[in-house]
Amino acid sequence: MTVHFIGAGPGAPDLITLRGRDLIAACPVCLYAGSLVPDALLTHCPPGARIVNTASLSLDDIMAEIAAAHAAGHDVARLHSGDLSVWSAMGEQLRRLRDLGIPYDVTPGVPSFAAAAAALGAELTLPGVAQSVVLTRTSGRASAMPDGETLAAFGATGATLAIHLSVHVLDRVQAELTPHYGPDCPVALVFRASWPDQRIIRTTLAALDPAVGAGERTALILIGPALAQQGFDDSRLYAADYDRRFRPVGTAPRFPE
Repeated sequence: MTVHFIGAGPGAPDLITLRGRDLIAACPVCLYAGSLVPDALLTHCPPGARIVNTASLSLDDIMAEIAAAHAAGHDVARLHSGDLSVWSAMGEQLRRLRDLGIPYDVTPGVPSFAAAAAALGAELTLPGVAQSVVLTRTSGRASAMPDGETLAAFGATGATLAIHLSVHVLDRVQAELTPHYGPDCPVALVFRASWPDQRIIRTTLAALDPAVGAGERTALILIGPALAQQGFDDSRLYAADYDRRFRPVGTAPRFPE
């Protein structure tokens, strides 16, 4: 028996890995975070599978479901939205599984920031503009931010910021980042990336209207000069005079055939 933690992707039911889909189809028990995982993914469950929406369950309740499946020898598909490596609350479940001696594995998923960038048709790292993407958030009731992890600290790097779980505090985002990026820095708000009701707002830090975040929960905020998608150099990767292993150039190439 194994608990398969599966990244269910950002929302579109076909943005899941083949491995994830096949694991769902092979597991007689499926635990899914129903507040963010689309019901369409549950169609991959085998007939007669036990399907449990964990949105209203405590960690103890979830572990009880897993323990029961373990006792019965049933593999479990544990679905979380996006990718499991960030803000998934997987870590605390894995810790308990290790204590209980219950086997598990992890299948990655498409993260929400990648789906948002795809919706924008944007590369978040452009030569000479930004070569780093910072995934961060602001403090919330569930998890406080460590003292050193502030928007201002990340903004000082000039990197592209992908700010999660913070659309309700756009005024704070605007105030803390304008000194570092300037009022004309492009901003994109992507609501429910890849879902049928996806919505995109493009603006700047100066024109960012905090009211657009009222009542929203899951919009992603992308900020940085790379979002302008202009004024950057071509990558050397495809330059005609760039000597590389698969395209030797010159009389003395670095990687001779």
